[in-house]
Amino acid sequence: MDKRLLIDSVGVLTVTPEQINESLDKNNGRLILSGVMQRGDALNQNGRNYPMEVLKRESDKYKKVFITEKRALGELDHPDSSVVNLQNVSHNVLDLWWDGKDLMGKLEILGTPSGNIAKELLKAGIRLGISSRGMGSVKQIGEGKVEVQDDFEIVCWDLVSNPSTQGAFMSPLNESV
Repeated sequence: MDKRLLIDSVGVLTVTPEQINESLDKNNGRLILSGVMQRGDALNQNGRNYPMEVLKRESDKYKKVFITEKRALGELDHPDSSVVNLQNVSHNVLDLWWDGKDLMGKLEILGTPSGNIAKELLKAGIRLGISSRGMGSVKQIGEGKVEVQDDFEIVCWDLVSNPSTQGAFMSPLNESV
């Protein structure tokens, strides 16, 4: 099987200006969002299924390496690359955890040019999705349906305009830091 770039949108960031301001106030000027990042064992709108064991293995590895080392960066929009381009970084993933088959996450919108664009879009009420980017192969499991194989590796989660997984939303996290 051919290993290729796999891009899947998971959720939508739906926030109000009031929620953004509250998050900024309670997090020392930082905009922190939390919500569903990815869903295991569920067919998404792209017709792709991520087996729980593959997603769990990769999220554990991502947390151990990238989050621990404060390198869990994502971009504003998906590039056609398996490399995170620092010029386009908009956010940093701070934590990942499981709630049933939902991979939950917490991320900080950064003060980078792309992060500032994301923050202004959110302030204007624009809905942004959260989307995984990874490398791996897929296997046909039905008409228009594929399953991600064991060679899958997560690259990052990006902010996008058109998500594929329904019912996953992120919102500002209001906690003291």
